[in-house]
Amino acid sequence: MAASKYYVVWVGHKPGVYRSWAECQAQTNGYPQAKFKSYETEGEARQALEKGWQKSLNFAAKGTGGSAVGKKTATPESAPEVDYDSISVDVGCSGNPGIVEYKGVDTRTGEIIFYQGPISKGTNNLGEFLAIVHGLAYLQKKGSKQTIYTDSVTALSWIRKKEVSTNLVRDASTAEIWTLVDRALKWLHTNTYTNKIVKWDTKKWGEIKADFGRK
Repeated sequence: MAASKYYVVWVGHKPGVYRSWAECQAQTNGYPQAKFKSYETEGEARQALEKGWQKSLNFAAKGTGGSAVGKKTATPESAPEVDYDSISVDVGCSGNPGIVEYKGVDTRTGEIIFYQGPISKGTNNLGEFLAIVHGLAYLQKKGSKQTIYTDSVTALSWIRKKEVSTNLVRDASTAEIWTLVDRALKWLHTNTYTNKIVKWDTKKWGEIKADFGRK
């Protein structure tokens, strides 16, 4: 079977195009400010590699005289830096709703810190929400003020509101994920934290380190 994704590594141990997430991780784990992204076809990936990460990840190179259409794009110098002393979370969902997995990893190395799943039936957004709360509880137990990165705007809004908004029904098939969500909501309402929860900018930084490689 042909690979479903092709991974471009612009900045890593060995730049190139790779046919699996495991190969991509091998080139980026532990590499400061690695730049990588997944593509649907090998042709797109090869083109992106040739263009370079600045153009492919929507950076405007200084002094090129080129212009962005309709909006400004940031230069590498002005882009926020990743805090690698942090954890990153993400979800893998087979169908939506479908089987849900999530994990938290060391942002610098990609090492898995915690993993939950498979959860028999849930949604991508609920998985993202659970991953963030799991990360907060984990860091609280450690007494750590580390930042948490997520690529989910929806989950971030649910964390701020301390409530979820989903159409997923409560029935026998979804009991497992709803039990976890109710527990997470209770934790948010009964605990405080000072950790920053930051939106991961995929366009600037490539795929989040916790990515399951299933997009």
